[in-house]
Amino acid sequence: MQSNSSGSKYSHKKNLKFSDDALALAQKIMKRYPEGKQKSAILPVLHIAQTEFDGWLSVETMDYVASILNIQPIEVYEVASFYSMFNLKPVGKCVIEVCRTGPCWLMGAEDLVKFIEKKLGITEGQTTPDGMFTLKTVECLASCGTAPMMQIGETYHENLTFDKCGTILDEYKNKGEQVSHFRTERIKHHSDIHQ
Repeated sequence: MQSNSSGSKYSHKKNLKFSDDALALAQKIMKRYPEGKQKSAILPVLHIAQTEFDGWLSVETMDYVASILNIQPIEVYEVASFYSMFNLKPVGKCVIEVCRTGPCWLMGAEDLVKFIEKKLGITEGQTTPDGMFTLKTVECLASCGTAPMMQIGETYHENLTFDKCGTILDEYKNKGEQVSHFRTERIKHHSDIHQ
């Protein structure tokens, strides 16, 4: 993780810039909207930023997104702090999001969270010492019929049992890869994303 001159562990360097591919994709997305309505691109541009800058959105990153969209930084802060898929502090390579709303809780999500906490040696909101996993509980992920469930990156893991969950976590750990809501391949190969 990068840090700025203030030394805050929740900061990036002040001279952040998207890669050429990421900037081209952000501009392509912004062109979908009428002139003066570029704020409508905020969600996908925040996903790009989070993917580009270590899986989380520092204040400097959100300021940079505001400058690209030509909007006020507070408008970015409001959106980024509202949605659970955006991380406002450093996270592990794999962010485990366990649905905590009614149907999942009734089907054992609370016990699943306790299982994950015990397996990984962390509590909800923490990151494993090796930087691999961060555990979050989130509001409805719209998979009520397959509860309990969790999301890691773009992938839903449904109808979870302790055994199934343990196997899934072991597979992610063995891969050791960064997992994002917005795959890096989308930035490099965005020809499949239409204007």
